[in-house]
Amino acid sequence: MSPVVAVLILVALTVCLAAVVAVGVGAWSLESPGPTANFELEADGNDSSIAIEHVAGDSIDVDALSVTIEIDGTELDAQPPIPFVGAKGFDGAPDGPFNAKSDSTWTSGERAGVSIANNSPTLAAGDSVTVTLTVDGRRVATLETTAT
Repeated sequence: MSPVVAVLILVALTVCLAAVVAVGVGAWSLESPGPTANFELEADGNDSSIAIEHVAGDSIDVDALSVTIEIDGTELDAQPPIPFVGAKGFDGAPDGPFNAKSDSTWTSGERAGVSIANNSPTLAAGDSVTVTLTVDGRRVATLETTAT
């Protein structure tokens, strides 16, 4: 084998290895995971209220939070536009971090709540309630309870 052929083979191998490394690095994603936190859900069918307590974990940026409420497997016609003060389908201003006039960071130990009004389906005692919390499109928690 001549030295020229050997050099050409080494150059070809180097180019192939560089291409494999470039494809591998390009496929590697450094996307940060969403926040992790634990919550407790309570639902009261007598006054159509839902309360969520941040029990532990990362703080939640309420401005990036979406809340989806289902009653007996059916999503409410109007979902709460977190944060808000007065919204279609809800009575008055929400409690805690869901209120647009409060701090936009939901930390451990804080309780948020909404009162459902003029919305469908209605909330009654014995109904199954599911609340999904999503931050920037990533599901943080799905909570379930039975309304008292």
